[in-house]
Amino acid sequence: MASLQSFSIILLTIYVILIVSSSLFSKKSDSIEGYFLANRSLSFLALAITFIASWWGAGSAIETADHSYQNGISAFWIYGMPVLFSTGLLFVFARAIRKVGSITQPQLLEERYGKAPALMLSILIFLFMTITAASQIVGIGIFFEKFLHLDYTMSALIGTGIVLLYSFFGGFKAVVRTDIIQFIFLLSASILVFAYAYYYSGGISAIKTIADTKQLTYYFSFTHQLSSNMVYIITFGSAWMIQANVWQRISAARSPQDARKMIGLSFLVYIPLYLMVTFTGMLALGLFEEMPQGGIISGIINDYMPPFLGALIFVGICSAIMSTMDSLINTGAMVLCVDIYKNRFRPEATQKQLLIVGKIGTIIVTLIALLIGLEIKSILKVSWLAADLLSTGAFVPLILGFIWKRGTTIGAMSSMLFGTIFSLYNLTVALGAKLPLPWEIGTAKHVLIGMLGSSLVYLIASLLSKAETIKSESFIHKANLKHNS
Repeated sequence: MASLQSFSIILLTIYVILIVSSSLFSKKSDSIEGYFLANRSLSFLALAITFIASWWGAGSAIETADHSYQNGISAFWIYGMPVLFSTGLLFVFARAIRKVGSITQPQLLEERYGKAPALMLSILIFLFMTITAASQIVGIGIFFEKFLHLDYTMSALIGTGIVLLYSFFGGFKAVVRTDIIQFIFLLSASILVFAYAYYYSGGISAIKTIADTKQLTYYFSFTHQLSSNMVYIITFGSAWMIQANVWQRISAARSPQDARKMIGLSFLVYIPLYLMVTFTGMLALGLFEEMPQGGIISGIINDYMPPFLGALIFVGICSAIMSTMDSLINTGAMVLCVDIYKNRFRPEATQKQLLIVGKIGTIIVTLIALLIGLEIKSILKVSWLAADLLSTGAFVPLILGFIWKRGTTIGAMSSMLFGTIFSLYNLTVALGAKLPLPWEIGTAKHVLIGMLGSSLVYLIASLLSKAETIKSESFIHKANLKHNS
């Protein structure tokens, strides 16, 4: 065990030195578009890899395996299916998003509706990115704590400090560069962990026998707990489809065609990646009588792999968590810099001033996320709180804005206010407030009421308010969604 920890610390140190040096000594951005979009100079393949890496993070690498061990193949619904659902929707919208040409989502929403909905979306995105970044801080904190036997607080501080260092100096280009390195690390790690789990468990046939012996009749049923799992698709899928760091990558593509190719490639790659993690957890049924302390991945590394190889896997998992965290922090900082500071307070700000604000924003997002991550130590809980806020608060006006020209500024604001109040009310109850609630939080009924209510408010308020025909037709024509297929 001591040698595994020693190897892990040495390799992690080398890894950190390499990625931080890469950021420090690379060419610095001289504009805000360079800092947050890499001047739209990146290939669709590089963007696809960073897109995959930004979603395939702590939840995918750790939580999916643990849920699969407990619930079988139906655990694929928790992260895998929402990712495929949202990526499929993005494939339809990718060209239109890139054609609009905005740096950020609020800029796009302002062009479609006006300043008030854009500011509201800026606040929602900032909250979503910060809270979701906190979920990755929880992931890195738990992983360091269980694997290296460090204090959780110290673990979270170390992991967050690493990400802040290279994100602060390198901006989006550094995020993409490190994401590519991190994706290679994680892919190699995941394949190795799967291979060891497969070999020592005896394979799928052995797991079927064990599941039958333990009367786990649901273990190979993809539709097990289908109604409960649909909640993840609706909430996570809707929120992730409009996730600002994903639209940032679409906006960073060289052309609308590259944007769509990036999404299409990512969709195809996600299928085997999430299945591999799911089966790794299921194969662990043949390795452990009960959930090992620290989770399935840590258990396999500690109990079945040689120390040096286990250390490489450790670095691979850490890289996955950090690749998701850096994307969220970078996008949260972009919203603070471009959508709130520049567009609302200092439209005359120079590129140099905006770069400074962008870097300060990176620090602010990181520190707030760190405070949340130190307080709430559950990846799934934090992810849910963030996704519920964005899916009910922004999905409807953002997506229907590309399709329905009768949608108005008042309709968008009404829908966003309804979704925000709905989510915050549920959050207040979840935190212990004694308030009336006719549905159970985190159920299909809860999600459907939120999404349906947001849609109805948007439609009714738009129809009751004055049409904005010229503005809406101009935006829809520019996006040209009908000719994107």
